[in-house]
Amino acid sequence: MTSARFEGTDTYVATPDLMMAVNAAITLARPLLIKGEPGTGKTQLAQEIARALGRPLHEWHIKSTTKAQQGLYEYDAVSRLRDSQLGDPRVHDIANYIVKGKLWEAFESDIQPVLLIDEIDKADIEFPNDLLRELDRMEFYVYETRQLVRARHRPIIVITSNNEKELPDAFLRRCFFHYIRFPDEQTMARIVEVHYPNLRKDLLAEALRTFFQLREAPGLRKKPSTSELIDWIKLLLAEQIPAEALRSNDPRKVLPPLYGALLKNEQDVHLFEQIAFLHRRSG
Repeated sequence: MTSARFEGTDTYVATPDLMMAVNAAITLARPLLIKGEPGTGKTQLAQEIARALGRPLHEWHIKSTTKAQQGLYEYDAVSRLRDSQLGDPRVHDIANYIVKGKLWEAFESDIQPVLLIDEIDKADIEFPNDLLRELDRMEFYVYETRQLVRARHRPIIVITSNNEKELPDAFLRRCFFHYIRFPDEQTMARIVEVHYPNLRKDLLAEALRTFFQLREAPGLRKKPSTSELIDWIKLLLAEQIPAEALRSNDPRKVLPPLYGALLKNEQDVHLFEQIAFLHRRSG
């Protein structure tokens, strides 16, 4: 087993408990199941682990229609039928119509790879259970070619979930679990500085104050995430919005400049408009 340890990167701020979780999963040779709010860097984590450890990365992004078999391989019967009609000699070898999936690609890697199974909770409830044997034994059988595919090296597996549905207990038992807590203001400042190292301190302070005030508003349907804060700051810089514009004490101006980067539905915008209306009435 590899002795590599993940300690974050220059482009990804990893908290000590997150680094501990990654290294524990590597030591145990178990998949690392990562949950957390959307936009907290779950997908990016796998990319940064691969970069930090110098490992190849295989990304399998799950959709609602994805089947577990697709991660192993697929038999392209349609192409074989078409080629047979055209008299292509390739049809005599069925292996020409076996399309390798992301697990197969990872299993063939000459060095230990990182395998990302992204947003596993989007798929059918049986999807995780259908992968149990392959993730346990690190092998699977190709019935069409009567071939047993074994992993040359057990991949470092990162599985992300947005908690859209519960995952089966049998699957959870095989994972090392970590929940990425939403960053506090100090950690968020470090994250922003990674993206904008020359950002003025006064603008950073006001942007963070405004951002966390928005998140704490009661009744908010979708709280703005880390990625949305990064986008918002990019717009503030592009439009040369000064820190003073965020520092307004006018209760009628409850919506910050360029709020469309932070608030993503009309109900939340309406909520803040109501707050402004109540302030005007009380004033």
